[in-house]
Amino acid sequence: MTKIKHFVHAYGEWIKHVLAPLGPWGMLAFAAVDGSFMGLPLDAIFMGYVYNDRSRFLMYVLLASAGGALGSIVLYVIGYTGGEVLLRKRLSAERFEKIHASFDHHEFWALMFPAMLPPPTPFKIVVLAAAAFEMNFGHFLLAIFAGRFVRFLIEALLTLWFGPQIVTLAGSLFAHHFVWILVGVGVMVGGWLIWRRMRRRSESNLRSEETRLIG
Repeated sequence: MTKIKHFVHAYGEWIKHVLAPLGPWGMLAFAAVDGSFMGLPLDAIFMGYVYNDRSRFLMYVLLASAGGALGSIVLYVIGYTGGEVLLRKRLSAERFEKIHASFDHHEFWALMFPAMLPPPTPFKIVVLAAAAFEMNFGHFLLAIFAGRFVRFLIEALLTLWFGPQIVTLAGSLFAHHFVWILVGVGVMVGGWLIWRRMRRRSESNLRSEETRLIG
C-alpha cells in the first residue's frame, strides 16, 4: 500500500511538472487529467492559479470546467461499453437501482449536482453510471460543465475574498461531515423538484381554465 501511495504521489508530481509550463492552459490540462483517470489535488491547483492571477479568475473557472467535461469523455467511453457490469460489481443492488432510477427521471440533474460537489464525493462512479445508462452525450458534457462551473466559481470567489485557506477549511469540513452535507443537498434538491412540479401543474391548470373560459 505504501508503494502504491508513493507511486500515485510521484505520478501526480510528474504530471504537475509537465503541465505547469503551459501557463493558463495548464488549468485545462490539469482538470482534464483529473476528470479522466487520474485524480489530482485539483482544488489546490485551481486555487493557486486564481490566487496568483486574480484578474483572470473567470477564465480559470471556464478552463477548469471545460477540462473536467473533456476529461470525463474517457470515463463515458468506458461506462458506455461496459459500465453496467462494472457498477454492479462495485455497488449493492439497492444502490444500483436507486442511481438508475435517478437517471431515468432526472438524468441531467442527477449528474450536474454531484459535479458541483468537491471530494470525497464519488463522482467518477456517477459519471460511469451516466454513460452506462446511455445518457445523451451532449447533455452529459453540458451537465458536467455546468456543475463544475458552479463549484469552481464558488471556490474562486472564496479564494478572492478570504484566501486559499478558506477553501481548504471548507474542504476539510465537507470531508468530515460528508453524509450530512449530502442529506442537506438532497433535501434542497428534492424541495426544488417538488416546487418545480407544483409550479408546472399550477400553470397547466391555469391554461386549462383559460381555455375553458374562452371556449
